[in-house]
Amino acid sequence: MFSENLKNLRKQKGLSQEELAERLHIVRQTVSKWEKGLSVPDADLLIRIAEIFEVSVSVLLGDTIELSDKEEGNIIAQKLEQLNSLLAEKNRRSRRIWKTVKIVLLSFTVIILLLLILNFSAFQKLGESSTVTTEQNAQITEVNKTERSSQREIN
Repeated sequence: MFSENLKNLRKQKGLSQEELAERLHIVRQTVSKWEKGLSVPDADLLIRIAEIFEVSVSVLLGDTIELSDKEEGNIIAQKLEQLNSLLAEKNRRSRRIWKTVKIVLLSFTVIILLLLILNFSAFQKLGESSTVTTEQNAQITEVNKTERSSQREIN
């Protein structure tokens, strides 16, 4: 596969990712992505990479058969198409996974917020009922005092 071939050829030449990136006028992270199989270079960069390593593009892509320029161009196009479709599928899966993770996290957040609101609401009602009870106790106490005073006056 291209990613393995690129890494092997780079190491055989004694180049770091940074040095290869400088020769190709790209950033090091791009070379890293190629070597990890996260992306693939376009056709122009493939040709420049093959020139740097002094191999044909077909060898760079995994073939060891020497073909005519036209045949090599067709095979390169086919291999690039395959690599791009594999990469696109991998990206789609990754996006689906992240979307699912986001939905799950959002659901948990909503559930926690609802529980907090319900808990706060119940706590407020408890506070209101204790306030009402306290007020009722105060009224009862006042009535009892009044009744006692009345009874003392009668006696």
